[in-house]
Amino acid sequence: MDTSFEKSKSTTVEWLTPPELVKKLGEFDLDPCSPVNPPFVHAPVNYTIESNGLTREWFGRIYMNPPYGKDMHKWLDKLQKHGNGIALIFARTETKCFFENVWDKADALLFVKGRIRFYHVSGEQGGTPGAPSVFIAYGKNNAIALKNSGIEGKYLQLK
Repeated sequence: MDTSFEKSKSTTVEWLTPPELVKKLGEFDLDPCSPVNPPFVHAPVNYTIESNGLTREWFGRIYMNPPYGKDMHKWLDKLQKHGNGIALIFARTETKCFFENVWDKADALLFVKGRIRFYHVSGEQGGTPGAPSVFIAYGKNNAIALKNSGIEGKYLQLK
């Protein structure tokens, strides 16, 4: 069974979160999914595709906007096992990936109102994607950060 969120082969796997949204969530220690030449960073330590963040040791509070594609479940699985971080993904709530890594394992969700205008790796802000987005909190402190972020949307406490 395919566990991907995006079915289109032509869709990019890199959707950079607007920095103003991440700032509303507080300070992070690590971004394991940073682009190689990022136009901005969300944490003092950043792993890229070249350093393979999926295989590296994670520490502290994580901010993660994983590659959008068939391996997204691996990133979410690692984050939920780490237990301290926030991820941003498309709100594909019906997928196997969402059921296995979010519904029964996350502490809270914040479904973003409207569509996020993500950035390209060039640093230019693009249009809106074809799907809504959701922030996923693992850990009680991250659930509180989502709830108090001021990001417009619908907050849902899971644990």
